[in-house]
Order: sequence, then C-alpha cells, then structure tokens
Amino acid sequence: MIDIHSHILPGADDGSPSLEGSLEMARAAVSDGIQIIAATPHHKDGYFVNEKIAILKAVEQLNDALRQADIPLMVVPGQEVRHYESLIEDLYDGSRLLTINNSKYLLLEFPSGDVPSNIQDTLHELGILGITPIIAHPERNRAIASKPDLMEELIEWGALAQVTSQSLVGRFGPKVQRTAEELCRRNLVHLIATDAHNITTRPFLMREAMEWVMREQGDTYRQYYETNAKHVLSDLPIRRMGTVRTKKKSLFFWRK
Repeated sequence: MIDIHSHILPGADDGSPSLEGSLEMARAAVSDGIQIIAATPHHKDGYFVNEKIAILKAVEQLNDALRQADIPLMVVPGQEVRHYESLIEDLYDGSRLLTINNSKYLLLEFPSGDVPSNIQDTLHELGILGITPIIAHPERNRAIASKPDLMEELIEWGALAQVTSQSLVGRFGPKVQRTAEELCRRNLVHLIATDAHNITTRPFLMREAMEWVMREQGDTYRQYYETNAKHVLSDLPIRRMGTVRTKKKSLFFWRK
C-alpha cells in the first residue's frame, strides 16, 4: 500500500522526534502493509515551518538510513500545508512549497474549527496553477463535521478529500468516526491515509482501515482508494466516484 500523509521525518514537527523514532515508524509501516510513504511535515500551521529544500534533504537522509537499516520502505517528499494568506504567492515563487512527490497534488490542511472564508478563491487560483488540493482529514474539521455537504461543494470546486485511517477505526472518537464513515459512504472521499505521528498514540492502522472498507464498501472501493494513492505519486488523474447528492442551496452563499 501507499500512504500519502505521514509525519515520519525526524524532528520536523510533532511527529517522529528522532531518527530512531523514524526507523521505528518505518518498521511499523512495513508491518502494516505500506511500501511507499509520503513524508508530509506540517508547514505554516502556526507552530512549524518546513520548507522545500529542508524537506528534500531530510527525505534523502531518511531513505539512506532506511537502506542501511534494511527496512523495505521508500519515502517520498511532500508537505501538509495549512491554508494561509500567501499560499498562492508561495506556490508561484516555487522555492518554499512541495506537492506530493513533485506531482500536481498538494496536501492542504484547514484550521480545525472552520473552512477558510476565501477557499473558493484559493481553489480557483490553484486550478489556474494546475494544482489539485487534497483536503487533509476533513472529518476532523468541525464545520465539515456539522455540515458534511460542505465537502461536496469543495469537491465541485476541484478539491479532493483524504480521510485518516485512525478516524475510520474510531481512534478520534465516535463523532469523528461517524463523519468519516458518512463521507466515505457518500463518495466524498478519494484517498485514505494514516497521518501517522508515532507508533503508539498516532499509529498507522492502514490495514485496519482497509478492513473497514472491505466490510462496509467492498473490494471495489479498496481498489479505488489504493489506485488513487498510486496515481497521486505517479502524477496521474484521480478517479472520482459520483457523489451521493443532496438537495441544497450553496452552503457558501454567504461567503461569496
């Protein structure tokens, strides 16, 4: 399997604190069935700044360490980029931000409490740049949790959604789990990833999440999520299932 969202880089953020911690995470990832993992440290989230050059160097060093330790895991570069004011400007600059494995796919994080008021403008600008945003863990965003139709509208504007494996298996509590399940059942999820930070409190659990998919959605959806992850790394188009629609007015009408 491929994991497009992790915090495996040593000392970069609130994930692995050290190289040994990263190697422990790598062993756990392999045991969970993961062969390729994107290192996506937090960037501009109010706590951490991890820019392109530093990430590329850290990924190269970690891959060297994995080879020396004989751990069969490949790490590719990325960022979990918080939505911030100069996001588009920094993408044009080209020296600060990283898409996942240098593809057109950008892992984009919202604040936990709301959806940015200018998100439609941001998605439009990203489209002009040829960048497709993957919204990280929308099930843990309080605005989307209270109105899952928001995710449908974001998808209509060009975004993709990535639900976290730990959410699907209940590690963030029943409310987050219910939201993750609803988003999946309404075809508002395109990717499942781990957002792993360590091997204890924020582990991988990808295999367990895929067991949920097999049980609740079937093998077609397992293949769908896994193929989409491959396509992200290969910079290929993502397949989108038709959403289970609801009759609604625009939920963003007051923002326009």
